[in-house]
Amino acid sequence: MKSFSFFLKTLLAGSFYLQTLTGFAEVVNLQCEHLVAPIGLDATQPRFSWQLKASQSGAKQTAYQISVSTDSLALLKGPGNIWQSPKILSQDQLVIFQGKNLIPFTKYFWKVTIWGSNGVQSAIASFETGMMQSKNWQGAWISDSQDSQNKVAPYFRKTFQNTKKVVSARAYIAVGGLYELSINGQKVSNHRLDPMYTRFDRRNLYVTHDVTSLIQQGKNAIGVLLGNGWYNHQSTAVWYFDKAPWRGRPTFCFDLRIQYSDGTTEVIVSGKDWKTAPSPIIFNSIYTAEHCDARLESIGWNTPNFDDSLWKEVIFRAAPSTQIMAQALHPIRAVEEIATKKLQQFNNKNYVFDLGRNISGVSKITVKGAEGTIIRLKHAERIYDNGHVDQSNIDVHYRPQDDSDPFQTDIFILRGKGEESFMPKFNYKGFQYVEVSSSQPIELTQESLKGYFMHSDVPALGQISSSNPTLNKIWEATNNSYLSNLFGYPTDCPQREKNGWTGDAHIAIETGLYNFDGITIYEKWLADHRDEQQPNGVLPSIIPTGGWGYEWGNGPDWTSTIAIIPWNIYLFYGDKKLLVDNYDNIKRYVDHITDISPNGLTTWGLGDWVPVKSKTPVELTSSAYYFVDTQILAKTAQLLGKKDDFIKYSQLADKIKNTFNQKYLNEATGIYGQGVQTELSVPLYWGLVPDTFKSKVAQNLAKRVEADGNHLDVGLLGTKAILNALSENGYADLAYKVASQESYPSWGWWIVNGATTLYENWPIDAKSDISMNHIMFGEIGGWLYKGIAGIKPDPSQAGFKHILLEPHFVEGLNQFEAKFNAPTGQIISSWQKEQGKITYTVTIPANSKATLQLPSEQGKTILQNKKAVLNPTIPLESGTYIFEINAK
Repeated sequence: MKSFSFFLKTLLAGSFYLQTLTGFAEVVNLQCEHLVAPIGLDATQPRFSWQLKASQSGAKQTAYQISVSTDSLALLKGPGNIWQSPKILSQDQLVIFQGKNLIPFTKYFWKVTIWGSNGVQSAIASFETGMMQSKNWQGAWISDSQDSQNKVAPYFRKTFQNTKKVVSARAYIAVGGLYELSINGQKVSNHRLDPMYTRFDRRNLYVTHDVTSLIQQGKNAIGVLLGNGWYNHQSTAVWYFDKAPWRGRPTFCFDLRIQYSDGTTEVIVSGKDWKTAPSPIIFNSIYTAEHCDARLESIGWNTPNFDDSLWKEVIFRAAPSTQIMAQALHPIRAVEEIATKKLQQFNNKNYVFDLGRNISGVSKITVKGAEGTIIRLKHAERIYDNGHVDQSNIDVHYRPQDDSDPFQTDIFILRGKGEESFMPKFNYKGFQYVEVSSSQPIELTQESLKGYFMHSDVPALGQISSSNPTLNKIWEATNNSYLSNLFGYPTDCPQREKNGWTGDAHIAIETGLYNFDGITIYEKWLADHRDEQQPNGVLPSIIPTGGWGYEWGNGPDWTSTIAIIPWNIYLFYGDKKLLVDNYDNIKRYVDHITDISPNGLTTWGLGDWVPVKSKTPVELTSSAYYFVDTQILAKTAQLLGKKDDFIKYSQLADKIKNTFNQKYLNEATGIYGQGVQTELSVPLYWGLVPDTFKSKVAQNLAKRVEADGNHLDVGLLGTKAILNALSENGYADLAYKVASQESYPSWGWWIVNGATTLYENWPIDAKSDISMNHIMFGEIGGWLYKGIAGIKPDPSQAGFKHILLEPHFVEGLNQFEAKFNAPTGQIISSWQKEQGKITYTVTIPANSKATLQLPSEQGKTILQNKKAVLNPTIPLESGTYIFEINAK
């Protein structure tokens, strides 16, 4: 029998497997609110989810029961004292809490018991509530006495005595700006850039930390360092971040709740008994860089015995907003340390470091030098022919007022006390190269500088491998760009803007969801949408925003995020919450487009952004997205039981479709508009083409692509449609030819020219719009799962309860494998060609089913276990299957 201490350790890690009565099976990956053992939740009805892992084919769940208790030991033996659901005959693996009202600051344990083909299995996990309501905060909002123009980051500290044994301690901190929290000189957690960016005057996030191990007997010290972030933006750019209506000096509210072994609770709070002083961070900008004067450092400032007699009193501040809510999402971290691959020294004051790949994040330099030596670290994505860094592709929108805030250039002034290191705390950049220049000679080596890849630390779900090295690198580059643009919200680029461009995000949504577990980020970002939406339904083109984006760049081709992202989250996770939360917002948005476009077509939008050469009418693409949004609204209404809305918006979708085809479809030729790639692929992909014309339109698209030399001739919107429109309509071989090209214009063209991320423009030498780390052309990362592996969710059984499988064994590719960890478990779709035979292997996870569609061309035979398969449409239970497709 395993020890109780082992049980507790395992439980804290997330879940604990209890029993198997018959067969081999496990209940695994228990999550609450799509997180493992989260703490500090505000959710009154948290969601529970799990997976079933089994070795037998056909394994499935027939019933489940959820128990919730404050007593973990009692839960092992019997029902929960908070909630005990009945035994429910269902295969659902996502369940909403329906028990007693949860109370703040409480650890709950939940048990899921599964009945099924493998007997009975149970597992236990935990979650913990946070503030739940704003009235439960005891601390005050405090700051120093400086105004928003002051450039120095402030320190704050407080000491307290502890004489009892600590059972648990939680630090709750809400901040206008950014923070680093420490207790007794130790930084709390490995998070970076907390809390996440929101519309600060409407909603703020607080973060909960488990600090039990940091509280010591006797005197303790709490230290808080505040940064500006997007709250007090001092750098100037075309988006007017510095004019945000919420802007103010950084401020915070803090509660430290300590539970002692004698059953008592003490709360240490922010208030007038805290003290403040300037830090050595003399400037910090989330947009540009950070400057630090190490000579100003107060050694030991956050330790108990530091002398703070010269520090000043804090002042009270108003809370930035009335909505202070839990930050329940995967945090930003420095996920990977990257060593310098190449160092070029120009002289003993000038060096250029090359990391060998483009990343989002920061650099860390370790150096010795004389006191007062000024070191500048200039970050860029490319270099000039002479070896110096080149920022001309990323600084075009920066509007500096003077030379005190150079773009992507950290400044570090040495203390002169031996070896020193500097790594920014409140900034990140997009870069591959770092040019170091110093005011006095310094000696640097290749080991003196490292890069740190930073992003929201979302778990990986997908894996692609193939016999085409370039295709593999495209997939890797796409993922690198996706992660480089995930910082609590999806961005366009990590250097020039860091903006939450809506169009980029919905284009890349499937790429994100096939490859990463990003639901918590998107739920947060759709809350940002609700904060930003105008009463008439209008959304800005960048979210969050300080006010820019309501007048330019928005429209259904961009801000369809309000409908497309919740719908895709539902398809992938089987979770309706985002659709429920945003239903009224989607409705207002669609109604606004209808108000300004009563004939069924709209010209509101940007169009097919950054095309190769051919231009598509804005009305065609924007009206297509108007149709998509309306169709999603109708389907959501049906899903949520809103019958009248379902009828109303289904009729509106039909009106848009009919009007669209009356204007743009030439029925005689089967061509939309002028017949360029975007004009043909967008209607095909988004379901606007009447069934009787699909074959003809697809044939015309194929001819057009062939006439374009099997290369792309699309912009952003066409990129989403082109590969899918081909592979879904009988031209998968041609789609692969386009996807695998290595000459201009193509994704492979970037790769063979050294790209490790995706670019913003097809020409490498473009004169504008040439960020080298953009996600907007990233749909190919999702298409690999759909168009080659053939893995798709079934809208009628969302969350991959039923998997639609239609692999394409494309010409020119000898081997391909896609692995995807769906909510029900890992799906594998893999094939290889050898001597005229294709061997296809597929794994369906427990508690899922699939319908496999194999090619049915004349002259092909399909074998399973050496027996002929007569019908190429094959229903599959869970398990692993091997098929052989032979040419006669």
